[in-house]
Amino acid sequence: MCAKRRVAADGAALAAAIDYSLKRWPAILLCVESGQLPIDNHPIENAIRPICLGRRNWLFVGSERAGQRAAAIQILLATASLNGLEPYAWLRSTLEKLPVWPRSRIDELLPLGGRVIDVDATPKDVVGTRINPR
Repeated sequence: MCAKRRVAADGAALAAAIDYSLKRWPAILLCVESGQLPIDNHPIENAIRPICLGRRNWLFVGSERAGQRAAAIQILLATASLNGLEPYAWLRSTLEKLPVWPRSRIDELLPLGGRVIDVDATPKDVVGTRINPR
């Protein structure tokens, strides 16, 4: 790659690409040699895309409380998606159940893929695990 860089004209796109790669060579080798590290961050970019697309729209939610409610809904929908649930289906099901659902069991409606939070767990029980099956 160094030989190719010597013949590439300074300021050319090829020279910039080679310089970029050479500056990050140890990281590139780590990705290639280990095989465990992803070479790109496309999954992360795809995960945050809905948040980034909506960011400009959220400037006009009307008030701080409305913004907090919008953020809470986004968190619930993202949690549903991360737990393998289809967010729209989960939201629709939850809104249908909510009027008659007992307050004491409201945590069962959270989008945790069939798991519920163990509200009786002590902090020591929860270290390393976010969710404990009931």
